[in-house]
Amino acid sequence: MGPLSGIRVVELAAIGPVPFCAMLLADLGADVVRVDRPGPHEASSLPDGVGVGTGRGRRSIAIDLKNPHGKEVLFRLVEASDVLIEGYRPGVVERLGVGPEQCKERNPKLVYGRMTGWGQSGPLASMAGHDINYIGLTGALHAIGEAGDKPVPPLNLAADYGGGALYLATGILAALVERERSGEGQVIDAAMVDGSASLMTIFYQLHSSELWSDERGMNLLDGGAPFYRTYGTADGKYVAVGALEPKFYGALLEGLDLEPSELPEQFDRDGWPVLTDRFSAIFATKTRDEWEARFFGTDACVTPVLSLAEAPTHPHLDERRSFIISGGAVVPAPAPRFSRSRPVPGRASTRTGAHTWEVLEDIGLNADEIEVLTEVGAVA
Repeated sequence: MGPLSGIRVVELAAIGPVPFCAMLLADLGADVVRVDRPGPHEASSLPDGVGVGTGRGRRSIAIDLKNPHGKEVLFRLVEASDVLIEGYRPGVVERLGVGPEQCKERNPKLVYGRMTGWGQSGPLASMAGHDINYIGLTGALHAIGEAGDKPVPPLNLAADYGGGALYLATGILAALVERERSGEGQVIDAAMVDGSASLMTIFYQLHSSELWSDERGMNLLDGGAPFYRTYGTADGKYVAVGALEPKFYGALLEGLDLEPSELPEQFDRDGWPVLTDRFSAIFATKTRDEWEARFFGTDACVTPVLSLAEAPTHPHLDERRSFIISGGAVVPAPAPRFSRSRPVPGRASTRTGAHTWEVLEDIGLNADEIEVLTEVGAVA
């Protein structure tokens, strides 16, 4: 099945990037066991159900980590696993007695992934924060928005998922490869502030070369360039234009019935307002779908801006099966794709502790032992 088949991951339930990282690993074939706190609700979901979509593909075991017998259950699980991921503030798992050092004593080959906003060290390490705070500190938020207007948060993609979950997953995979050489696990300090800063590498390089302005909406890739931005259409919708390269820009002008000799040069920044006005006026004469049809099959890099309701039914995404049904909801399919392995999304998010008995049997406990653990409140 998936390329990570045979790898077992313990996920200490959290919100945001931790369940998303666990979903990615599960989609790739890992056996992910989520450790939930006993109770009626999933610890990995917000009260309104946000997080359920990223809760797919794993089993749930409910353990009270403040109960010494529950802590021992976690250690038994660690002994039988390859990876553990957690998303608590620095020092919390150590106070619970299940930190990296304690787990390493029970399994020296364990890869211990730690996901935080600010990192395990630094003046802000113990403070609360969210995606918008982390990208605010790294320059990413400052760079996004319309010229002369306030910064606009790009959902919570840049820190939570891009700079957080994906960097944690990359670190885990790298540590698993390194373990094949060394025979030892290691601890991964994945911080959203570090990951979101890393995602800004090209823009810092451009800024250092004086090729990128700190003024929003005035640059090549931030909506400042008339050939890399969105335009409104006759039906109140939008198209996305990404005609960066000159040959693609030429195809854009051809599709708009514009003569290049009558326009400012593509990279003449003084002429960008003129180009923007001309393009805006022309795009406003047809509907979004008419423009999609007009540019279909060309290299003008003009595509429709689709809503969440529209995207899954687009012919291209439909043919590639880029979206699936999981837990009764339409969600993106596992990615990327492999030539031999076949990532398959697992079970939808389940209730807390649904697989407690099953998981405990997997790690060698018998029925009598499980009954005792249940009676003393260590598991549920």
